[in-house]
Amino acid sequence: MDSNIKRIGVLTSGGDAPGMNAAIRAVVRAGVFYEKEVYGISRGYDGLINDEIKKLEVRSVGNILERGGTFLKSARSMDFKTPEGRKKAYENLQKRGIDALVTIGGDGTFTGANLFFQEYGIKVIGVPGTIDNDLSGTDYTIGFDTACNTAIEAIDKIRDTATSHDRLFFIEVMGRDAGFIAVNAGIGSGAVATLIPEREMTTEQLIARLNKGFKNRKLSNIVIVAEGGKSGGAIEVADKVREHFPNYDIKVTILGHLQRGGKPSSFDRLLASRLGVAAVEGLINGHSGMMAGIINQKVVYTPLESAINNTKVVDEEEFRVAKILSI
Repeated sequence: MDSNIKRIGVLTSGGDAPGMNAAIRAVVRAGVFYEKEVYGISRGYDGLINDEIKKLEVRSVGNILERGGTFLKSARSMDFKTPEGRKKAYENLQKRGIDALVTIGGDGTFTGANLFFQEYGIKVIGVPGTIDNDLSGTDYTIGFDTACNTAIEAIDKIRDTATSHDRLFFIEVMGRDAGFIAVNAGIGSGAVATLIPEREMTTEQLIARLNKGFKNRKLSNIVIVAEGGKSGGAIEVADKVREHFPNYDIKVTILGHLQRGGKPSSFDRLLASRLGVAAVEGLINGHSGMMAGIINQKVVYTPLESAINNTKVVDEEEFRVAKILSI
């Protein structure tokens, strides 16, 4: 065990995700359990640079388990990308006597944490908090399950209108570089087609899929489009399809940041709690420059560099299932 760690800092950075508060709570309470002082850093790396740091106690994180967003707030820091910014951040940690960091976020957060670790040797463990589920070294990231539930709930409501008016809906979900939300929402909502960044579906292929649905007398037709799809966003794809079906009532709905908000699901609360504890225990046990993740229900530690750079791909089996069920 690393007996040199007395004080641990925790921050959230990048896009918020449901369950981040549960992860912060777990870090604080695990830290106190192991007789460490824990300090909350507001507004991510910007707060670290500007010394927005305060000590957190057990009661400081009461009644936040069920809250969406992050009570520490988040920001994307341009200053932290500069050597001068990172130097100032390090000096603030030194001034406060903070020995280690837990950073909760996605690939941008981990890129900054890894650079900080390499330059200054600051002990750091990352906790994967992003709705995109695109980090290697963990089966699921915090917020992904809630985002999928939110998307499916919205799509279910849209289907009521689609069925009532015999309309074709194109629904855009988040996923600039990864199609995990789209595929899960496609299966969970019974979409006729799912378009993701990792796979290209031509307009002709989509038209064929839709014609098959019309022929099979589908009661409603919903196409899920990840925002970073190779064929464009939902509006662009809908415009291409409209040229082939000029008399069909085509509508577009962009779910947007709706998917980031709301109370975390029970799955995300449990995942965040386990990973927050794992981050503290990882630091105490000498891990650093690592991400705490869950694979096959077991805690694992993966180098931050690997978590960022090893591309996590959509499960081909899930995509195959989505295609089978779309008929």
